[in-house]
Amino acid sequence: MFKNILVVCVGNICRSPSAEVMLREAVSAKGIQVSSAGLGALVDHRIDATAQQLLQEHGFDGGAHRARQISPALLSGADLVLTMERKHIHRIIAIAPEASGKTFLLGKWQGDREIPDPYRQQRQAFEHVHALMAEGVGSWVRYL
Repeated sequence: MFKNILVVCVGNICRSPSAEVMLREAVSAKGIQVSSAGLGALVDHRIDATAQQLLQEHGFDGGAHRARQISPALLSGADLVLTMERKHIHRIIAIAPEASGKTFLLGKWQGDREIPDPYRQQRQAFEHVHALMAEGVGSWVRYL
């Protein structure tokens, strides 16, 4: 049973905090803790404005988010680690080899689909990524 899920991307200001907020809401009745971190986090930065706007338009709020750097301790404390890209999995395993058996793509149930980084792109890219993350979150919920 998963009690602590960590969502990971690079900067921890677009994808992972958005997926964190969506997943936290989806599992709120299950007593599961959901957090996020970045492999190259923009530490203490707020969620990207476009990502936050899309969250709000879908009934979520990432306003309290502050980016944080991934660490071996965060990885150790997680029962499940969800990433956006395969290269994130490889970097996590390099940091904490023991995390290999619990680290998967958010898009695992969509044929191991990767979710591209929308950072510094137009709103359309953020909309596409938001939709991919919503699908990924929805597909994981049935297993949690």
